[in-house]
Amino acid sequence: MKSLLVTIITLICLTVHGQALPNKFDIHTWKPPYTLRIPDKWTTERFPIPIDFAPQISYKGIEDLRFAPGWAKQSSPDYWSYAFLWWLEGRPQINAASLQKDLTAYYSGLVGRNIVDRHIMVRKETPTNVSIRKLPKSASGDDMYEGTITMLDYMAQKPITLNCVIHVTSCRKYDRTGVLFELSPKPTEHANWQKLHSVQSSFVCSK
Repeated sequence: MKSLLVTIITLICLTVHGQALPNKFDIHTWKPPYTLRIPDKWTTERFPIPIDFAPQISYKGIEDLRFAPGWAKQSSPDYWSYAFLWWLEGRPQINAASLQKDLTAYYSGLVGRNIVDRHIMVRKETPTNVSIRKLPKSASGDDMYEGTITMLDYMAQKPITLNCVIHVTSCRKYDRTGVLFELSPKPTEHANWQKLHSVQSSFVCSK
């Protein structure tokens, strides 16, 4: 009876933690349990969380990015338009204040990394300023937020303000939280946002 109980407990633990990320894994070959659309001609990247340029963000998980085709082209209407998912372990407390703090750390770190890598003069730095506010829940029950991120555009070497929309989804099956960020310097009425929304709406916690 005792051995049977141990076996049952072991199976339960394997079921609950079966999607836990190993300590060492290949970020490029890792197979996500969720679905997240890649629009035609868009590119992707993945990074582990904690993020190396923003270690003060204390979550654990994966960052999964979707870049519009003209993301890095200053002449393109897609410039700086992209989306990314934070696939986080557990149920961290996420609200407007925590998002504002985390995004300030994220973009300060991202800009700082590129100032060094691109040998940008310090006098061109722009303080990173993030403002986030809560919106009513989505039709599917997601917590929603919107806001702005003002920072140094390290590609154009001048200030830029990104508009952002954020969806927070509880993925109970895997004991995960999905935080989907949509970002663009274009106003939310611009056609860019149709593709960004299509990425967000494609997110499903399990395939």
